[in-house]
Amino acid sequence: MRPFGVEEELLIVDAETLAPAPIAEEALRRSKSGSGSGTGVDVMTDHELTAEFKQEQIEVVCPPQATLDDQISAIREGRSLAAAAVGAVGGRLLAIPIIPGYAASTLSPGERYDAISEELGFTTLEHLTCGFHVHVEVESTDEGVGVLDRIRLWLPTLLALSANSPFWQGVDTDYSSYRYQLLSRLPATGPTDVFGSRDDYEDHCRQLLGSGVPLDAGMLYFDARLSARYQTVEVRVADISMTAERAAVIACLVRALVETAARDRHYGVEIAPVRTNLLRMWTWQASRDGVEADLVDPTTLSPAPARAVVGRLLDKLRPVLEETGERDHVEDVVTDILTTGSGARAQRRVHDDSGDLSDVIRHALDLTLR
Repeated sequence: MRPFGVEEELLIVDAETLAPAPIAEEALRRSKSGSGSGTGVDVMTDHELTAEFKQEQIEVVCPPQATLDDQISAIREGRSLAAAAVGAVGGRLLAIPIIPGYAASTLSPGERYDAISEELGFTTLEHLTCGFHVHVEVESTDEGVGVLDRIRLWLPTLLALSANSPFWQGVDTDYSSYRYQLLSRLPATGPTDVFGSRDDYEDHCRQLLGSGVPLDAGMLYFDARLSARYQTVEVRVADISMTAERAAVIACLVRALVETAARDRHYGVEIAPVRTNLLRMWTWQASRDGVEADLVDPTTLSPAPARAVVGRLLDKLRPVLEETGERDHVEDVVTDILTTGSGARAQRRVHDDSGDLSDVIRHALDLTLR
């Protein structure tokens, strides 16, 4: 079965005030696994801690795994390493995509980040978001493009399941994933066209880069793309989850979706020709409502209750999940999301009880290392 790995972007808050803390560079430098360059690799686990766009966040790159259980352990270990690094300089690690309250942020040092900041202008000031990126190995670029063409219709459903960012700047945004809305303000974001071939994918990327707007390939922030660093499909649509188990299950769904798409390509299953503008609306709806209302069903192209659409996704992935022995665990966690609520609903429930956004942060802190 295809190896799959995750990259988690995590917030850093002050241990006492719970305000965003611009200490990532110091944490990486002082960490025993770090180096002066701001990147640290733990030689015992192969986890990598890296700087991100803002000093109030840190990225954990977990090594590839083969099973869901191993992925849960890898995410927990990566979070523990990051928590130890930021804890040494007075911070705590927080697994939510955006700070619920008012938050200033500090650009990380480096020529690339300076150039991106200059390009984005005012958007830079408000851009402090944390996503969850899943890498799944592919055999070739050709297979990877075929996978991208076939998974695109199901990415809104994955966003809905992961939705974990309802608050921003002190208010309830009425979105389940407001992170996705913030990210959508950047160039080269969102769903992509059907490419049909490696040449078309590469030509599309060349034209975007040739416009001079994205400064490099790293700024092609598609919901899913081919990784420039690994031979993988990189799915970037999801919010970071509060618990390691939910994060790993989202990753497992991505791995099963990629495997299913690769098999469909091998057997010549037709690609559904849904226009990108229509798919963008599906994704907006998933960002707005999460699993609390309707989603568009990719099998009918019509709205249906989220529970039904998620059920169709599980039906599609069931053969692969059964082969890996992960069906029961995945379906149990997905059922829990549908029954007890997404991360967004959990945050709202805490806020409804106390009226204090600090309690939302405390709740997330309690779950981050579980």
